[in-house]
Amino acid sequence: MMVDSGGAGDNGGLFGDKGTVTGKKCPKGLYGTFCRECPIGTYKDIDGSDEDLCTPCSLELLPDRANFIYVRGGVREPFCPYKCISEKYRMPNCYTPFEELMYIFGGPWPFALLLSGVLLLLAVLLSTLRIKLLESSSYCANIEHPSSHHFPYLLSLSEVRGTRAEETQCHAYRMYFMGPNTFREPWHLPYSPPDTIIEIVYEDAFNRFIGEINSVAAYDWWEGSVHSILSLLAYPCAWSWKQWRRRKKVHRIQEYVRSEYDHSCLCSCRSRALYKGMKVGATPDLMVAYIDFSLGGDEKQVDMVSIIEKRFPMCIIFGGDGSYMSPYNLHSDTLLTNLVGQYVPSTVWNRLVDGLNAQLRTVRHGSIRSALVPVMNWIASHGNPQLRFHGVKIELGWFQATASGYFQLGILVVRHDYIFQNLHQPDLSDRSNDEYPRKDAASAGKSLEHLQQSWPYPTHALSRRKIIGGINGGLINDATVKSLEFKRDIFFPFSLLVHNTKPIGHQDSIQFLFTTMLLADLAVTLLTLIQFYWISLGAFLAVLLILPLSLLSPSPAGLNALFSKEPRRASHTRIYSLWNATSLTNIAVAFICGMIHYGISAFQPPDQENSWNTRREDDKWWLFPTILVLLKSTQARFVDWHIANLEIQDFSLFCPDPDGFWAYEPMS
Repeated sequence: MMVDSGGAGDNGGLFGDKGTVTGKKCPKGLYGTFCRECPIGTYKDIDGSDEDLCTPCSLELLPDRANFIYVRGGVREPFCPYKCISEKYRMPNCYTPFEELMYIFGGPWPFALLLSGVLLLLAVLLSTLRIKLLESSSYCANIEHPSSHHFPYLLSLSEVRGTRAEETQCHAYRMYFMGPNTFREPWHLPYSPPDTIIEIVYEDAFNRFIGEINSVAAYDWWEGSVHSILSLLAYPCAWSWKQWRRRKKVHRIQEYVRSEYDHSCLCSCRSRALYKGMKVGATPDLMVAYIDFSLGGDEKQVDMVSIIEKRFPMCIIFGGDGSYMSPYNLHSDTLLTNLVGQYVPSTVWNRLVDGLNAQLRTVRHGSIRSALVPVMNWIASHGNPQLRFHGVKIELGWFQATASGYFQLGILVVRHDYIFQNLHQPDLSDRSNDEYPRKDAASAGKSLEHLQQSWPYPTHALSRRKIIGGINGGLINDATVKSLEFKRDIFFPFSLLVHNTKPIGHQDSIQFLFTTMLLADLAVTLLTLIQFYWISLGAFLAVLLILPLSLLSPSPAGLNALFSKEPRRASHTRIYSLWNATSLTNIAVAFICGMIHYGISAFQPPDQENSWNTRREDDKWWLFPTILVLLKSTQARFVDWHIANLEIQDFSLFCPDPDGFWAYEPMS
């Protein structure tokens, strides 16, 4: 400290002590010896030099997204000036444009109630419009539909159906393609003709035909590449692409067999000349294809009788693969119904098929061991007791296992008299060549024992080849169902969200709730995008484009499903459900971006000038994504019920009482 002395001040002032300075009181906004500005976030509205006179500004007047700022000359009033933490917020409340709009209507809760009312009104209008459009389209269809029946001569000769009785009488065997019809494992037929048709084909020519048809059924490499790319970017588009290529492949195989192949493998001269010995067909879901072999009529009488007798036991492969988009189903076309109709009336068989399909639609491949138990119980309680009156029974089984482990489910239609006449001479020569869908290769030796135990007849050592006519496989019962092998892919978690269920009725109410939640989903999705746009442009692009199209596509897909006509409404609704489940990936990206953005800002130390302000920018960023997850999860249930109501409108199919189930059997 310097030693200094000064004179007395004016007007009789005293002498100053050593180390002191004399002066006037600091004006408002300044404090201290040298009258500096009060610190940021404080104000001083009286004269004086003491530091305690700088009073902290009221935080109640400071918006959440604002900081106090420096003012030249200090702050002289209790209302301290501030500035928003980012230019994307607007003064004076530091709101986004959407929040300003929301507070115009009174705040979050009044705005939410107003938005809910608008969505309900739009749902009512959409439901009314949908009903009007569908009723008008169905009315026009009813007017135009009978014309083709009143004037059959307007059809070309190729469109006029032939007699079904002749087609049924000449049918010899239905040969199913193996494989799931995917790009990695396309359809293919095994070499060497089955025992049933070995008398009506030339084996060498047949094997050449198999090689040609397998090459036709194979996919090109670029088709699988496009599917792989679409699977990563937009899985519903990949599924549509796969179905389109499957449909093209079925048409290509049909065209090849119908017109390009000369049918040289058939022994019948008439069949070779008329190209009517082989016909390709497929299930509506394009999962199972088959070739129907027919007799030409110029075979020997003994051969025709023996071949017709070999129709039973008859193996019928289920369509579908147990997935959400392709549930298991038994497709009984007219030919199959007529073949079984030799023993079972068509009304009984059609009722059985409907009831079995109602049970099969809830079987998921990922939980096939437990899901098949109700199906087996239903066959034992509802199916076989009625079929026994007609001398027939059915058994659930797996068939046509491939090297990749894929196998097909189906039923075996068996006549009682055939079984009892052929149980005495087993043929076990092919035991080592058959493939089994088992958990471990070491248990393959026990599979035949399981198969023998599954056959409920006095003698169990019956060859599968004799039962099924050359198709490898085995029967499924309570003992063998536990050894079925299944694989879960990367999309298995989505099956926990969307799966096929039983119908619950109340179709109008379900459709209205579906429409309401569809509109709510669209509204909350747009609000989420707006929120993340104001958070960060990078976060907005990440939520929108990972995965691309998945976040915004559910809304148009849902509207398309609502306004679709009856034949395709269920399939369009499934596509919407697929988009809805896929969009959860975008919501997961939203959570990740939000946690990264606000997590980093939370761990950053505040500025020294604003150390007193520990409030975060926005601590409720998770609200819209959470609402979106709840909406989509709830909506998935309504969509599943809606699809079930569309596909199964006869609730008597789920009647637990067998007598009550068959009481609804149509009389004609």
